Amino acid sequence: MWIISKMSFRLLYLFSDFMYYVLYYIFSYRKKVVRENLKLAFPEMSSLERTKIEKKYYKYLADIFLESFKSMNISEDEMKKRYKFKNPELLDKIYDKKQNLILIAGHYCSWEWVFILDRFTKYKINAIYKKLSNKYFDSWAKKNRSKYNGDLISTKDTFREILKKSKTSELNLYGFASDQSPRKNKATYWGEFLNNYVPIHVGAEIIAKKYNMAVVFMDVQKIKRGFYEVSFKTITEEPKKFKDFEITDKFIDLLEKQITNKPEYYTWTHKRFKHRKSLIN
Repeated sequence: MWIISKMSFRLLYLFSDFMYYVLYYIFSYRKKVVRENLKLAFPEMSSLERTKIEKKYYKYLADIFLESFKSMNISEDEMKKRYKFKNPELLDKIYDKKQNLILIAGHYCSWEWVFILDRFTKYKINAIYKKLSNKYFDSWAKKNRSKYNGDLISTKDTFREILKKSKTSELNLYGFASDQSPRKNKATYWGEFLNNYVPIHVGAEIIAKKYNMAVVFMDVQKIKRGFYEVSFKTITEEPKKFKDFEITDKFIDLLEKQITNKPEYYTWTHKRFKHRKSLIN
């Protein structure tokens, strides 16, 4: 990992090309899951069309994997050049209203470098994350993602930590990746996502309503290899005015548009459709 982090970007992507070949053609890493997900998400596409997306996805997967290691030894100035924010002033306007904020996104494009946002906002950055089973990698991920002063909050501690922070004068931004499949026995809401009727996480909406937080969608786009651009879109600054699950539906709608535009940058190795029901007419 340290050796990879010391590579030049040119060498890093040469290694990524090799890694793509190993992942896709030799180990067939989770290829069955990826193919099933693409078939369920895009049933109208031909097998050839889905295979093209599949191969592009594995090339992106190799890049994103190595870029996460590269972040160990990338300078702040270099990070700012490669991970740009189009409209951070949108967050400033909400901050100036003294309102805490939920930044909601999917596992789309690059999220490992997003913590540089600390340098572009007055908010205290917090990210909700699922603790990794491997203790070493969990410790590494927390250390690496916290290098720009961000705090990581495990999913099981989310409500307790936000309650604690709500009692302070500091304004907080909480990052949620809300597109993974919740446990079936804990699912409180089912909705349509990419042509499937599935359970959807609603924790971000519940917290937004409880603490009157603004909700903003984060749209990450890949400009070229190793370069990304982020734009923000306000979903609401008045969450209590929405009916139950309307905020969640708005997020899912934005995420779907993002994925269908360039599906190769979504994380297809997750079993996103492992719980599903027939679509309701």
